[in-house]
Amino acid sequence: MNKLKVITEINKPIDEVWDAFNNPEHIVKWNFAHESWECPYAKNDLKVGGKLESRMQAKDGSFGFDFIGTYNEVKENELIKYHMEDGREVEVIFERLSDDKTKVTENFEPENQNPLEFQKDGWQAILDNFKNYSESKSN
Repeated sequence: MNKLKVITEINKPIDEVWDAFNNPEHIVKWNFAHESWECPYAKNDLKVGGKLESRMQAKDGSFGFDFIGTYNEVKENELIKYHMEDGREVEVIFERLSDDKTKVTENFEPENQNPLEFQKDGWQAILDNFKNYSESKSN
């Protein structure tokens, strides 16, 4: 199965980007694709065999879903690999471009229900939301 790829560059140091990406206190503030959605809950046990759990839902309560992944590999400030409950694999690469610029690349296996472009756009929108949140927060 071909993986889809989404990329962003964030004007923050890699350790701040890593923390914003993995800390549940931050995840709930960016983990959705559109402002009409929210992430009311996130839990993250960032280690091999640990679980990432979050909920994405429409703010009006009309639709939502739980997201659960299990970690296969974790290298701090560098790489995360996990698989979702349906077996699809996700890889997140963190790359230091300079002292205050970090590139984040997500490679993921698409599901079979939605068009590929729709899935790629959704994942990119979430990553863009993450970039905006990361750059706006102060440490």
